[in-house]
Amino acid sequence: MNWLESLLWDPSSVAHIVCLYAFVIAAGVWLGKIKIFGVSLGVTFVLFAGILMGHFGFTGEGHILHFIREFGLILFVFCIGLQVGPSFFSSFKKGGMTLNMLAVAIVVLNIVVALSIYFIDGNVELPMIIGVLYGAVTNTPGLGAANEALNQLHYTGDPIALGYACAYPLGVVGIIGSIIAIRYICRVNMNKEEESLNQGADLKHKPHMLHLEVRNESISGKTLIQVKEFLGRPFVCSRICHEGHVSIPNHETLFTMGDQLFIVCSEEDAAAVTAFIGREIKVDWEKQDMPMVSRRILVTKSDINGRKLGDMHFRSMYGVNVTRVNRSGMDLFADPNLVLQVGDRVMVVGQQDAVERVARVLGNELKRLDTPNILTIFVGIFLGILLGSLPIAFPGMPTPVKLGLAGGPLVVAILIGRFGHKLRLVAYTTMSANLMLREIGIVLFLASVGIEAGEHFVETVVHGNGLSYVGYGFLITVVPLLIVGIVARLYFKVNYFTLMGLIAGSNTDPPALAYSNQTAGNDAPAVGYSTVYPLTMFLRILTGQMILLAMM
Repeated sequence: MNWLESLLWDPSSVAHIVCLYAFVIAAGVWLGKIKIFGVSLGVTFVLFAGILMGHFGFTGEGHILHFIREFGLILFVFCIGLQVGPSFFSSFKKGGMTLNMLAVAIVVLNIVVALSIYFIDGNVELPMIIGVLYGAVTNTPGLGAANEALNQLHYTGDPIALGYACAYPLGVVGIIGSIIAIRYICRVNMNKEEESLNQGADLKHKPHMLHLEVRNESISGKTLIQVKEFLGRPFVCSRICHEGHVSIPNHETLFTMGDQLFIVCSEEDAAAVTAFIGREIKVDWEKQDMPMVSRRILVTKSDINGRKLGDMHFRSMYGVNVTRVNRSGMDLFADPNLVLQVGDRVMVVGQQDAVERVARVLGNELKRLDTPNILTIFVGIFLGILLGSLPIAFPGMPTPVKLGLAGGPLVVAILIGRFGHKLRLVAYTTMSANLMLREIGIVLFLASVGIEAGEHFVETVVHGNGLSYVGYGFLITVVPLLIVGIVARLYFKVNYFTLMGLIAGSNTDPPALAYSNQTAGNDAPAVGYSTVYPLTMFLRILTGQMILLAMM
């Protein structure tokens, strides 16, 4: 039975370490699916499974656990960066600026409350209160970054994952509870919020299809390009029926009275386009003497990545019209300034042979997207670690600051996600591939942290300050959310459905987003969440390690 004893207890055995991680991750993921009052902890339960196994003496060699922990963290934050990169900078535009500033306020208040507890209590170590902070805001990447900063400082105290584990469960409850409390404190009428949301929707990029008859004598005899210049609003005329003949118009096509047009424009411009050209009619475009097709073509060629739609000259070169572009499940109006990305689905209208030529230009090869861009991932990780290892000196700080193994890859991944096409780096990965890499990374990290922290967990909770950590974490969670939530609602007049997403996103908390989506029944919480998520994740990862490096 020596083989069984070695498998269970030999920390230097590769088989033991692999089996330990497999059991911890499998048990944690399975238990994480259990819902209590409709809320589950998800993959975070892997941390608790690791703590349990570590408590009973199941562990591995320290340097192996350390490598797996850090590699899992790097993989996780890099994939997050690739995902949020394309929207990171655009999230500051228009209404997104207000939402992001409110999210920053929540991050700052979380830190203020945590440091206030640290100075008032006097008996809690700074690293542990940082662990409690990250548990309270349910942010695992931040915990990893803080851990990495402590490694730089050669910290030998209790693992900060203990504070994280104590604060996390009530952190999830506190976030959802704050969403509910704000609803009653501000006396939100859900029906009125729905009406307000519909009236204030951003219609600039949402495509709208019109069937119009030319009734305006002033545009009769004018070319399509002249009509566009007169109107001053972008639109695409995908088909024209003139004297019973249907064709694909180009810029030199003449409009005459009675022509029937198939036009695609943004929803906010629909009324103006209709009023200028004529009136809406019903047309059966299937009855035509020149057979034409509408087809979604997938952008898979890397040399198309980053090029503007207008620079492709589809109408003049191929005799087709592009009416809209679908990106990540969302239809966008085909504005000439729209930058194409690998993975976009372009709606093309034209004759069969012309559409086929455009398909060859764009790629339209699904197998290309099924193949992950491994080169981009590991080039990015390499550059991220170089950046994270670069010491940055700040006046008044005794130790130069480093972005570390979490911050460096995150920053590089965001930049590659947004600007990678300029360097011919394809940042596109399918959502399933991105999620798979992220989940593998985070469960490896959580399992490692849990196994390492398990030895001291019971002692900390029962005989130490564990219950205090729970209470402190709840205060760190709830106080900033209630303050900023009420201000956002009463002063900035933020729609409640959007506010739900803002609160969930400012804590990067998927259970809170799931609750918000279920309650709202629309996509406003998801929009609010995705607007503040990139900046919030960036700040959460950097602020903890900055505090530790500045104050220890």
